[in-house]
Amino acid sequence: MGYLWALCSVLLVSGAQLTMKWAMMQFPLVSFDPEFLYQVLFEHWPALFALFTGLAAYALSMLCWYLALRRIPLSKAYPLLSLSYVLVWGAAIALPWLNEPFSEIKLIGVGIIFIGLLFIFFPGKVKAT
Repeated sequence: MGYLWALCSVLLVSGAQLTMKWAMMQFPLVSFDPEFLYQVLFEHWPALFALFTGLAAYALSMLCWYLALRRIPLSKAYPLLSLSYVLVWGAAIALPWLNEPFSEIKLIGVGIIFIGLLFIFFPGKVKAT
């Protein structure tokens, strides 16, 4: 059950990152113009809603993380957070409204993260000496 809570935490934090990225792209540049607050509240309310949805997803991910850590060792749980790097990068490339460019070097980095996770969770046989 602990791994399920950890996976929920990873999915929620990944969704929060993507949602908040979209929200930030929708807002106008910050200014000290009195009109700025009006714009954010009334003209960009979908982005404001997305921002608060992302923050709520972060809060829920912390709850899931708490529940995961109560059930599995930190040495197994913490590497699972690396999955969020893989998920966010892949989704940012796949979702056209985020306009993230593909990069071969980033693909190699994400592949290394994924291989590292495999080494942690599927270790080979340990020989007794």
